[in-house]
Amino acid sequence: MLKASLQLRMSQQLTMTPQLQQAIRLLQMPALELQAHISELLESNVMLEAEDDNDSTVSFEALGAGPNEQPAAQPMGEEGEGPSSGTPDAEPTTVEVIDDAWEDRSANPSDTPWNSDDDDRQQEFQDANGETLQEHLVWQLEMAKLEPRQLSIGRAILDAINEDGYLTDPLDTIAATLKPEIEASEDDISAMLAIVQGFDPLGVGARSVGECITLQLRQLDPATPGRDCALKIAASHLELVAHRELATLRRQLGCSDEEVEQALALVRGCHPRPGSQISSAKAEYVVPDVFVRRSPTGWTVEMNPATLPRVRLNQSYANLIGRAASHATMRAQLQEARWLLKSLEIRHDTLMKVARSIVERQVEFLEHGDEYMKPMILRDIAEAIGMHESTISRVTSGKYMHTPRGVFELRFFFSSHVESADGSETSSTAIRAKIRKLIREESAGAPLSDSRIADLLSKEGIPVARRTVAKYREAMGIAPSNERKRAGTRA
Repeated sequence: MLKASLQLRMSQQLTMTPQLQQAIRLLQMPALELQAHISELLESNVMLEAEDDNDSTVSFEALGAGPNEQPAAQPMGEEGEGPSSGTPDAEPTTVEVIDDAWEDRSANPSDTPWNSDDDDRQQEFQDANGETLQEHLVWQLEMAKLEPRQLSIGRAILDAINEDGYLTDPLDTIAATLKPEIEASEDDISAMLAIVQGFDPLGVGARSVGECITLQLRQLDPATPGRDCALKIAASHLELVAHRELATLRRQLGCSDEEVEQALALVRGCHPRPGSQISSAKAEYVVPDVFVRRSPTGWTVEMNPATLPRVRLNQSYANLIGRAASHATMRAQLQEARWLLKSLEIRHDTLMKVARSIVERQVEFLEHGDEYMKPMILRDIAEAIGMHESTISRVTSGKYMHTPRGVFELRFFFSSHVESADGSETSSTAIRAKIRKLIREESAGAPLSDSRIADLLSKEGIPVARRTVAKYREAMGIAPSNERKRAGTRA
């Protein structure tokens, strides 16, 4: 017979506290998303106030290699040269961190936690147009003097035009969409389509690339040299142009070399995707979180001041809170404000540690380019700064670094590698750069095959299979050797 009993057990389990959840959430937020989040908190929590931007910044000392530490980077020669040969007088490259001090300072409250000058500068570049291709075409349709029946047919045609400006549905399908309200024949739709094809941008409403180019060429003056020959090319010979078979093209057209050259110039001047000229997409700007600059002693890592959240604790309200029960809500907001400031400090410190560690390992890339990119994985940075790989993954997602070689997402510096016979490793980014360089320097008449490129890389100590070369080449959008020979182009 079963008997009820009480048992006492002890166990351990990992629980994510609200503070930890907030720190993780802030850690993986990009700069613009963090800006919006801080703005919301300033409106909802009276214990937070915006910090004045007139406070001075504090520069930390250069974090170079100490007497009992490993050097921050390998010794470098003069700028523009390769690594030095290790002479006794060579000085190690250091990575200097320029940072803002996190401390409670008394300042007058401000309306925004972000630099107002930066906000004005961002608004200047915002796209205020926002008109889609459909809206642009509908406006022209309504401006045309058309009957109600024609307007209905025209709207049905516009609904079948994609973002590139091409008509995607056949005429009978468009006629079916108008039933039963309107009975329209294919001739009626074709007549209305001819009106739509006269709208801006030129070439809109075409059903093929050839028709699109033809519509644009017909707008030229009939006396334009090469126009008639260009119309013939657009109608039937675009594939020969694409494959650069000019001799066959001249023979089939029966035109002189000068006429063919003039016609090709007209064809190449046409836009193959007219709808893309009118786009509603607003420009998206990347805001770098970290600046990396060259200094006389090495490299400098500095946080972007525009991305630093200028927020602090409102000491005036905090000092007024007592122990009365009526102040419970205020005490809760005070605790939340302190958690937020601590989480922001953790995010700031972690991002600086990761950025500095990346720069230390990729000094040769910053000095000389992609071919000198070193292989690096998340574990390398995690072990260097004493954090978990998942933390490094969150930090590097959506964060950008501004360098003399451009703006890169932090994830860009992490890549797979190929191990050579002597045990050294080469980054996949460096291999792609070498492949691009070999193709750029190849002879146009005798381009390098994938097998030949693999052999050349193997001679440099990089054992890469032919299929790996083909995979990298295709990822970079470079055509195979036979197409490069026919087109006479290089990477």
